[in-house]
Amino acid sequence: MIVKLTGKRQITFPARVLEALGVKPGDRLELEQRPDGFILRARRIDRARLAPLRGKLPHGEGAFDLEIFRDEPHDGTLRD
Repeated sequence: MIVKLTGKRQITFPARVLEALGVKPGDRLELEQRPDGFILRARRIDRARLAPLRGKLPHGEGAFDLEIFRDEPHDGTLRD
């Protein structure tokens, strides 16, 4: 499979690739360099890093909205 690199160094992956990775807009992809090339994988949440948030999220107030959470300011140590 061949993808094209734009002048802004952006790549559009075919929908079937993104579906296979299980990613959506805003998700992160990880590139791992190996001697024979690169490995592309979805960057999963490290639940251990969420421990400082325990007790800070309200219980019983409906579903957690990840998009709103991503847009709010948070402690910089929680970011990648």
